[in-house]
Amino acid sequence: MIKNPILPGFNPDPCVCRKKDDYYIAVSSFEWFPAIPIYHSRDLKNWELLTNVIQDEELLDLRKLPSAKGIWAPDLTYCEKEDLFYMVYGVMNSMNARYFDIDNYVITAKDIKGPWSEPVYLHSAGFDAAMFHDDDGRKYVVSLDWETRENYEKPGEISISEYDPVAKRIKSYPKRFWKGGTDRGCIEAPRITRRNGYYYIMCAEGGTGYNHCVTMGRAKNIFGPYEKDPKNPIVTSAPGESYERHDADHLKPKYYNPASILQKSGHGSYVELPTGEVYLFHLTARPFVTEDNDIRSKFRCTLGRETAMQKMQWTEDGWLRMADGSNLAKENVQESGLKEYVLPKPVERDDFDGEELGNFYYAPRISPKSFCNMHEGWLSIRGQEALTSLNRVSLLCRKLTSLKTTVTTKMRFVPEVFQHSAGLVVYYDNMNYAVLRKYYSETLGGAALMVQHMENGERHQWLDERVRVSAEEDIFLKMRIDGRNLKFAWSYDDKKWNDIGPTLDTSKFSDEYCKFGEFTGAMVGITCEDRVFREKTAEFDFFEVVNEK
Repeated sequence: MIKNPILPGFNPDPCVCRKKDDYYIAVSSFEWFPAIPIYHSRDLKNWELLTNVIQDEELLDLRKLPSAKGIWAPDLTYCEKEDLFYMVYGVMNSMNARYFDIDNYVITAKDIKGPWSEPVYLHSAGFDAAMFHDDDGRKYVVSLDWETRENYEKPGEISISEYDPVAKRIKSYPKRFWKGGTDRGCIEAPRITRRNGYYYIMCAEGGTGYNHCVTMGRAKNIFGPYEKDPKNPIVTSAPGESYERHDADHLKPKYYNPASILQKSGHGSYVELPTGEVYLFHLTARPFVTEDNDIRSKFRCTLGRETAMQKMQWTEDGWLRMADGSNLAKENVQESGLKEYVLPKPVERDDFDGEELGNFYYAPRISPKSFCNMHEGWLSIRGQEALTSLNRVSLLCRKLTSLKTTVTTKMRFVPEVFQHSAGLVVYYDNMNYAVLRKYYSETLGGAALMVQHMENGERHQWLDERVRVSAEEDIFLKMRIDGRNLKFAWSYDDKKWNDIGPTLDTSKFSDEYCKFGEFTGAMVGITCEDRVFREKTAEFDFFEVVNEK
């Protein structure tokens, strides 16, 4: 059996794509860079992070975008006739006053690892844009056509436009054609496929929260009219009917299902195998359940929205169903008939002995290459702005994929003024993070260690627990995460460890608790600040993330 989620941690909005015997999943990256991670498998059981599509800052400017903006729901397709991959993605620039200003683009590549073409602008009518390649060579773009007018149903309807691959532009204004297959509302994430004379539309409905689901419809003509699947939704964490069409709230925490490990299941895409089997990939989440009286923050998904899969089958009358006959997303899924293809396991300890950073490192809004340098088995991070900044922050992160984790690093850093700081971080967004930082303390008269927690923009410093340390001597920093408990420690020799600061609540680094961002997930990383000249460096000998088996 395969245990969900197959891509744990911050891996939302999966889009699956097949080329012969290779399977790829693209996921959202929001404000993180490099952008659009691509995972690869040959058996749907073992997955590896293969590449990140956009690695050049000149092709994607994310600086100064608020948290949870940036790249939403990339759509990856393979056109067999052209032997060409297509990637459609949107850059969400603003959600102010619910106008949702987004720009949608398409890029292409012969090889999934690139090089990818220059971006071609499609439109800005709405988000979750996706491309369909018809059998006659014509191409279409579907998206949620975002609604801003009063007395119109929010958030909008699904629209379609034909795309001219020669002129590289949309041929006409988007035409609305689908309101959804249920009354859950908040329709999004449209994808069109074709099978046995029918065009099928798959969408997410109910909002990307606890009433989330996958629905389908079909038509003989691509422009419709489409009939609803009579069994909608086909995959969800909240079975049963609900009438939420006039509630534009995406979270809907009242639909939390205590009978399910997986929550928020929806936003799907499917793939058919040479064996005749069908698998659907969808986002999901596994929240902490807290005693918070605020229902919106009662359920907290520190790992963010993750990627899961379900085994499906086509019925005799041409509808897609879960293979077990239900529509409730399951934690355990039957393996496919594909031959097992073992891939390298994720790197736990990185000694920085290579020439380039691993593809599993990310930075908010800018390329890690702009502030990182590897030399003689050490990683040098050049300090820039404070972690609260939306501009240039020297923060190198990995996705947190387990809630039983130990994160360790060895650091060499000599702070000279109080604006110099470096250390070990757990980070949700620029207003929600905790850092064990080495800095220059004028009060203590030299280098010191202190835990600092930024909680929804309010800074907490435990001054009575700070400790004077050697400025010149290397220091080990550690973070232990055990469920909701998060504790920092430090050492000179990696043997005798000293706890520092309070036990923090891991659940607060989550979509629901954080007020300034949403949709992403917690990260762990190393950082350096120089808020004077932007030139002070911190050296790191290794970075290790060990999940409890």
